[in-house]
Amino acid sequence: MAKYSTGDAGSDSSDSCELCGAGGVETQSVNVAGAQLEVCSDCAQHDDRSKTTDGSADGRNRKKQAAKNTARMHDAAKADSSHWEEGADYDDDQLPYLKRDYDERLTEARQDAGYQLEELAGELGVDESDLLALEQGRATQAGVGGSVVRAAEEFLDVDLVEE
Repeated sequence: MAKYSTGDAGSDSSDSCELCGAGGVETQSVNVAGAQLEVCSDCAQHDDRSKTTDGSADGRNRKKQAAKNTARMHDAAKADSSHWEEGADYDDDQLPYLKRDYDERLTEARQDAGYQLEELAGELGVDESDLLALEQGRATQAGVGGSVVRAAEEFLDVDLVEE
């Protein structure tokens, strides 16, 4: 049989490996990338059925096992909060409902006050990236806290929050 063949009907006694081409060897049937091949003992390690992480005879449960492992890691992270900042409670700093044009209002108020983004962030004691997210209208996606919005509103005397 030719190298890399997916099989040939009627030839059941092959003496060459379909994967590496070695001749005069005893072969065994394996599944490699969906193809049934006759391979030597050295190439038999590439059998897809021997590559499972969950001990099953085939790889059908790999995705299920990966999902279980991810869930297990997530549960462990929730149980162990030692990596969180001391005293941080992110539920207390929720982003309020913002006005439809909050991004334009904030940018205009900052420019009218004569501040660059970096300068205003320094004055407010907040991350420049949070202010940039507010000015770009992506406060929710960036996870900006309500305290940043309130500080900007108060400092620039602008209404950003929907009443």
